[in-house]
Amino acid sequence: MTEASAVDWGLARTVARRVGGNGPTIGREGARQAVEELRSGAERAVHVVRELTGLHADAAPEAVRVVDRSRWVDANAASFATLLEPLTQRLRRDTTVGAVGSRLAGAEVGAALGFLSSRVLGQYELFTAPGAEPHLLLVAPNIVDVEQRLGVNGSDFRLWVCLHEETHRVQFTAVPWLGPWLREQILTSLDGITAEPGDLGKRLQQVFAAVIGALRGLDVVKALEEQMSDDDREMLGRLTAVMSLLEGHADVMMDAVGTDVIPTVEVLRLRMSERRANPKATEAFVRRLLGMEAKLAQYRDGAAFVRSVVDGVGMDGFNLIWQSPDHLPTRDELHAPDQWIARVATAQ
Repeated sequence: MTEASAVDWGLARTVARRVGGNGPTIGREGARQAVEELRSGAERAVHVVRELTGLHADAAPEAVRVVDRSRWVDANAASFATLLEPLTQRLRRDTTVGAVGSRLAGAEVGAALGFLSSRVLGQYELFTAPGAEPHLLLVAPNIVDVEQRLGVNGSDFRLWVCLHEETHRVQFTAVPWLGPWLREQILTSLDGITAEPGDLGKRLQQVFAAVIGALRGLDVVKALEEQMSDDDREMLGRLTAVMSLLEGHADVMMDAVGTDVIPTVEVLRLRMSERRANPKATEAFVRRLLGMEAKLAQYRDGAAFVRSVVDGVGMDGFNLIWQSPDHLPTRDELHAPDQWIARVATAQ
């Protein structure tokens, strides 16, 4: 922890590892097979996603990392410490945060990070530390845990997850302006946040969950909008629409594959839908604490938008969405795809 930091990131990592745990025990051979299948699935997914989306983005084998929960924690703590440093420095100047406040903030952020580390199946590591290249992270213990809970074919499920996460990688690598634009929007959104000394840890916990929400479909609006002006809320609404688009697009692509690619895909869709609709009581409670209760709605809204546009103007017409930030859907258009089609697709 540096002197200027308002978060004890070392403590955050320690707490996150304790909260997240290690995941299921599957033995050395089971772990080796899972890692190999995820690596080969990620490689295969490049070609499948390219065909489905019409977007081209080369991927080197080293761009995919199969990790455990602890390494996911380390990667995200480093990335978000860098991303959030301007905010934490300002909050430190604006409040009376000291060593105790820094440790409290670290503990609360670590608890949020630990919960997420046990739930995230994969992630495109967009917000990397300085000098680090973005990577696609696949969290092997979580993928194995879910496939066991769902009672599905492990090999098919691993490839299915790879298709979803590869779609996210393609979104940001085939559309080079998207990552910098998203980062700028998030940082601008954070500029208006204030916090009382006693609320710093809670605010940073919400911010952390919200920023991860940029790639995981979390409820960024409810996490942050109470601290923002009306203008900032409007901008945040657009950001939420874009996050819904990204998650919905990935969901549609993974659902578009047939049994020739994944033989048990129909079973996977059914079991995953049931899991999303009926979380365990503990998970549902923590989702509410982190402002994640709108996650399912974002998946549904984004996927419905993508399907409607593709049905209306085809994949080439939909892909106009990636040409510039002006082509991204507004919050209203996300729920009224015909308005986006009229503004963008038919205006070309």
